[in-house]
Amino acid sequence: METDLSKHEPVSKIDTAILNKSNRTNSFLWNMNIGFFGVQMAFALQSANMSRIFQTIGANPNDIGYFWLAAPLAGMFVQPLVGSLSDRTWTRFGRRLPWLYIGGLISMIVLILIPNAGNLNLGFGTTASMVFGVLSLLFLDVSSNMAMQPFKMLSGDMVNEGQKEKSYSIMTFVLNMGQVVASIFPLLLTTIGISNIAPHGVVPNTVKFSFYFAAATLLICCIYTFFKVHELPPKEYAAFHQISEKPNHKHIWELLKEAPTAFWTTGLVQLFYWAAYMYMATYATGGIAEKVWHTTNVASKGFQEAGNWFGLLSAVSAVVGAFWPLFIAKYPRQRRSFWAFSLLMGAVGLGSVFVVTNKYTLIFSFIAFGLAWGANTVIPFTILTNSLDGNNIGTYLGLFNCTICIPQILANLVGGTIIGWFGGNHGIGNQHWMMLIAGILMVLAAISVSVVHETYGEIEKHENKE
Repeated sequence: METDLSKHEPVSKIDTAILNKSNRTNSFLWNMNIGFFGVQMAFALQSANMSRIFQTIGANPNDIGYFWLAAPLAGMFVQPLVGSLSDRTWTRFGRRLPWLYIGGLISMIVLILIPNAGNLNLGFGTTASMVFGVLSLLFLDVSSNMAMQPFKMLSGDMVNEGQKEKSYSIMTFVLNMGQVVASIFPLLLTTIGISNIAPHGVVPNTVKFSFYFAAATLLICCIYTFFKVHELPPKEYAAFHQISEKPNHKHIWELLKEAPTAFWTTGLVQLFYWAAYMYMATYATGGIAEKVWHTTNVASKGFQEAGNWFGLLSAVSAVVGAFWPLFIAKYPRQRRSFWAFSLLMGAVGLGSVFVVTNKYTLIFSFIAFGLAWGANTVIPFTILTNSLDGNNIGTYLGLFNCTICIPQILANLVGGTIIGWFGGNHGIGNQHWMMLIAGILMVLAAISVSVVHETYGEIEKHENKE
């Protein structure tokens, strides 16, 4: 049974016995989330540059969506698996953090390999070069998900209901700062004289060095987390969540049957949001190149400048996304209204890429998208984790990641067909249309917020005991 928040006082007054349990210091919350900086750099470089890399080594725009399938497929299987296994294990280093270290190490290796796809003499547009690119993306997403998932679970494990939104807001701030640095790094390197162009089929040095820097940053973040973060031992964890020391682990299918309503309703919003996000990540560089630089030639200076500019725009949205949740956290009773408003603004931002021809105007477009990005990074996880008790948090968060991955998979499967509807030569010259589709999907996400209702799993459990 779940507790509807409409029957309760605001979060700060709901249940003193539960919400006052082990309040965490600010330094604790920051240390627990600081590793997101390095992990998000990997994801940000992937989102902002993989389409650029694929097209540089010879991929057809009509087929890019299929190459992107590797990433969400990996996340859909890896995160539930990591969540379930970490729920059931304990080591001297914790149960979540060992997965961070393994995933971080693999990510660092792949970050170094990916931008060198054009230097391996595999040929421009050949099957070998495409396979290398797809496999690299697959391994990067597998490892990044292995590193990302433990951080998401730590807030559910060690932070009480009254502080979860604050913790997730700090998480969002840190990961967005990582995205800012990753997004602007190619442009920054170009500014200081590093070449942003390269021979046909070769990735420019600006992109290569950005990936190398991300690998080094991820290593530093993993080392910092190792020394600063210590998970709760099993006995303390049980006391914190008021559950039995003997874990009540259930099969994934059983958990899905018993999943709180919030799991499914927030998942509906995610369906539309992440499909829109996938089209933005896949087609924004090409769409901006078409509308602003009037080019579809991936080897041209204009296309590479469009890639750098999209990196800057991603940084703009990340800055907005970093600070917006900190503001939303001050008004917990209105979080759903803020969520819907933010998604509508994101719809305006992405849809405007279809018509905007001035690169500076696009800054306002991505400020609007940043509101959606920031709200959607915090609010769904706050609502979901509050609806759970202390059992199986990792598995549920892993399963919830499927609401991010499945819409991306579906979007990629039909993306090539949709872009073909607008004519042109195999999608060339039509990528800006996909940004309009992304805006429409974001509107549907905003409308879907109306079916979401907040519940508190541990509060209901506490009330039933009384």
